[in-house]
Amino acid sequence: MKNFRLVVAAAAAAGLVVIALPFAIAQQGPTSDSSETVARPRKKDTTPPPADVIDSTTNNSSNTTNPPSNATNPPSNDSTDSTDEPKIPSKFSKKDKPDIPEGAPTFHSDVTTVQLDVAVLDKNGHFLPGIPREKFRVLEDNVPQQITSFNVNSEAPMTIAMVIEFSNLFQRYYSQGWYETLVASYGFVQTLKPQDYVAVIAYDMRSEILCDFTTDRGKVQEAMQRLRIPGFSEANLFDALADTEQRMSNIEGRKAILLVASGRDTFSKITYDKARKVIQENGVPIYAVSMLQAMRITAEQYMSDVQRLDFLQADNEMNTFARESGGQAYFPRFFGEFPNIYQSISGALRNQYSITYKPSNQTKDGKFRKLKVDLVDPQTGDALRISEQGKPVKYSVITKAGYTAPRDVE
Repeated sequence: MKNFRLVVAAAAAAGLVVIALPFAIAQQGPTSDSSETVARPRKKDTTPPPADVIDSTTNNSSNTTNPPSNATNPPSNDSTDSTDEPKIPSKFSKKDKPDIPEGAPTFHSDVTTVQLDVAVLDKNGHFLPGIPREKFRVLEDNVPQQITSFNVNSEAPMTIAMVIEFSNLFQRYYSQGWYETLVASYGFVQTLKPQDYVAVIAYDMRSEILCDFTTDRGKVQEAMQRLRIPGFSEANLFDALADTEQRMSNIEGRKAILLVASGRDTFSKITYDKARKVIQENGVPIYAVSMLQAMRITAEQYMSDVQRLDFLQADNEMNTFARESGGQAYFPRFFGEFPNIYQSISGALRNQYSITYKPSNQTKDGKFRKLKVDLVDPQTGDALRISEQGKPVKYSVITKAGYTAPRDVE
């Protein structure tokens, strides 16, 4: 009886295998030789077929003009071995250079041009218009440059990336830092014009794009609504700024980064020097608004020397990032200062002098070139004096600190 049961079980298992085998083959899809890959195609069979097969194929092809609709075409194998075909010569090979006829014209461009967006602001952050071209002097590594083009862009639309620090470090839910960060962020959004593009990026341990560049204020408000409860206690400022600078480097037009942060960096992958280099190379101006200034002044007497040094270092880093990128840094102590800050940023971005020049040093060495733009009297060469209603006006010229020269491509 046991043997009979074993025989029945074996027969049932065999039947299941027979039934399941076609379904398994169908699910596997077309079979292929495992030795044949895209990188190593199978060699063609170079053995010629028998003569009778050739004659039969030739006769059939000559007698049949319209094959039946249900006929199946033989599979074609387009893969060839690299040894079957001659190598394609490269026209860029150093050994086989093409023969250029003597006297034939050749064309190449080695000229580098530099474009600067320059803002001239008074002590209140207001843009000073109407300054003529001949009163601007551009210095590259302390060498005067010849300006090739000059124009004034007025009320141009902006492309702004709002980089907001939002972590448990200083933005705990319903804390003073949390409230101040939201007031600063929401307040700046309200000053934007309908044609301005804006993106919202929050960072703690890593940066997260809450809203990509858009003119839809509804999407921006939805992104701002996500700034409620922070997730981590890290604030990786260097990583967030470097990543945003690189993303915005290819954007055309008037662009800037609004940084709303305490300036502290806790755990970034890159160092301060590397972040500074990325900011210098990409040249997107940073307008930094420091948070918690009033709280720091109140709590300074209770801080240790290390804590005071950390906050002073944070202010210095934000100021350096802004100055070297052609932006500005603000350290407000009261909420009433925010409207003037936003007005200053808007005036600096929308009203700028656009200057283009060809550097006298056309060496492509990949080195950093320092830039400085001054206002001078073209007759005497002295610093230009600007006055309104008979009173001298103190002003500042805002532009990027320099650029990195391209490298010669061999």
